[in-house]
Amino acid sequence: MTDARPRICILGGGFGGLYTALRLGQLSWEGHTPPEIVLVDQRDRFLFAPFLYELITEEMQTWEIAPPFVELLAESGVIFRQAEVTAIDFDRQKVLLNGQDKGTESLAFDQLVIALGGQTPLPNLPGLKEHGLGFRTLEDAYKLKQKLKSLEQADTEKVRVAIVGGGYSGVELAAKLGDRLGERGRIRIIERGKEILAMSPEFNRQQAQASLSAKGIWVDTETTVTAITAHDVTLQFREQEDVIPVDLVLWTVGTTVSPLIRNLALPHNNQGQLKTNAQLQVEGKTNIFALGDGAQGRDASGQLIPTTAQGAFQQANYCAWNIWANLTDRPLLPCRYQPLGEMLALGTDGAVLSGLGIKLSGPAAVLARRLVYLYRFPTWQHQLTVGLNWLTRPLGDWLKNEPS
Repeated sequence: MTDARPRICILGGGFGGLYTALRLGQLSWEGHTPPEIVLVDQRDRFLFAPFLYELITEEMQTWEIAPPFVELLAESGVIFRQAEVTAIDFDRQKVLLNGQDKGTESLAFDQLVIALGGQTPLPNLPGLKEHGLGFRTLEDAYKLKQKLKSLEQADTEKVRVAIVGGGYSGVELAAKLGDRLGERGRIRIIERGKEILAMSPEFNRQQAQASLSAKGIWVDTETTVTAITAHDVTLQFREQEDVIPVDLVLWTVGTTVSPLIRNLALPHNNQGQLKTNAQLQVEGKTNIFALGDGAQGRDASGQLIPTTAQGAFQQANYCAWNIWANLTDRPLLPCRYQPLGEMLALGTDGAVLSGLGIKLSGPAAVLARRLVYLYRFPTWQHQLTVGLNWLTRPLGDWLKNEPS
């Protein structure tokens, strides 16, 4: 840029991008020209993804888990641009945008953060795109709620749901649906591996299996889906093939990087993620940083940083500091990732938590999970507003149900 004021451009408003922007807004630029910090996302709201499941059971509302970016950034000094990133010109140091209000334009940068996140891959499976639903975005949750409402109002005895993928998302979604549908639900998790939650601690896996069993949720392991229609799925178990009637198929398998990231003229790994050093800089680029689902990050010890919300939280602090260091002639810090444990929601009144020597399940884990995530909300204002709502909502519900 030729402007005397440097510009930091952050692409993606997920955990990595938003928290980097907020942290940059807190750092002192005394003695240096304060930069212009611009956050770009194609949506107008941040999504606190771990609570997306609570929308399905209406334990939480959209405003609680998906506050608008302009609200979160109001006192930060960060500029929000709602636009789709269409290309990045590294030679000219410009990002090409397709904006909501200004059409196609370019945005110059001095420091760039690529935090565009990932997406659920949809393989070329017969019927998947026509009849399957994903569960990753706010729009996905709305579509699912609409479909569930239609099925619940239909004159049928059972609501049959197949959830493809026995990872964290599939298990949490199954447990929430089990509580919403109750005795009317017929829910099945389809996992091609030998067990669900294969990467999870043994305690969490055992608690999840017990919870699913108590809710009457079937789990088919070593099973793959070979076709989907409007009314059934075809399952392959070893040499045996079965056709199972279903009303709804939810696809929660895996994460892949966006085509934009995959096609950038930067170093990638075999999965299409950008290769970065321990300082979160893209290999060969001192002013370009990458974090989250679209990056293969390793910390100072060489440990691979997981592409989870927890990983992005920790990366964001280092990313902000290192951009600040770049612009203030300070030494950069290598990222040091600390595994803090794992939490899973197992329905409306169940959860499991393990980490740092602690193991919790049941209502205690539900409370701990909520408090931990409340603390992780982006701003203290949002923490306060949501926390007060959690405290007062039970009283309001009681008053509404109290006989007059």
